[in-house]
Amino acid sequence: MDRERQGGWVYIMADRYRGTMYVGVTTDLSARIRQHQSREGSDFCARYGLTRLVWAERGDDIVSCIAHEKRLKRWRRAWKFELIERGNPDWRDMFDQLA
Repeated sequence: MDRERQGGWVYIMADRYRGTMYVGVTTDLSARIRQHQSREGSDFCARYGLTRLVWAERGDDIVSCIAHEKRLKRWRRAWKFELIERGNPDWRDMFDQLA
C-alpha cells in the first residue's frame, strides 16, 4: 500500500481543560499517543505535560491529514476550543475510546 493512500489521524493533545494544546498528525494513533504520554512523542508535549488526547479525526490518506493538520495549526485558539468541545465538552482523555 502506498504511504499516501494509507490512512492517518489528525489529533489534539492538551494538558487540561482549555489549557496548552498541540496539533499533530500520525498514521498510528495509539503508538503516537503512547509516545506523548511517556514524554517521548515531542519536545513540546514533554515540556508542557501534554498527555491528554482531547480530539482526533481519521482521514483516508496521510496527505490530506497533513494538509488538515497545517490548517488547524493556523486556527485561532477559540476555534480549536469549539472543535474540541463539539465532541468532548469536558476535555476528557479520549485515548481509550479512539486508540
